[in-house]
Amino acid sequence: MKKGAKKNKLGVENSLVNNINARKEKGVSRSKKDSTVSKKSYTKMENNWKK
Repeated sequence: MKKGAKKNKLGVENSLVNNINARKEKGVSRSKKDSTVSKKSYTKMENNWKK
């Protein structure tokens, strides 16, 4: 995590991946059906993970 990075109400640095993982840990994650992330955005994000 970057020095001085802003944290959100879940206590993690603001990023899509951090938010998803923090929600999972707290037990408030959304199902894929109820996702607020578009399929296109999620695929693009996954491609960046594989680098």
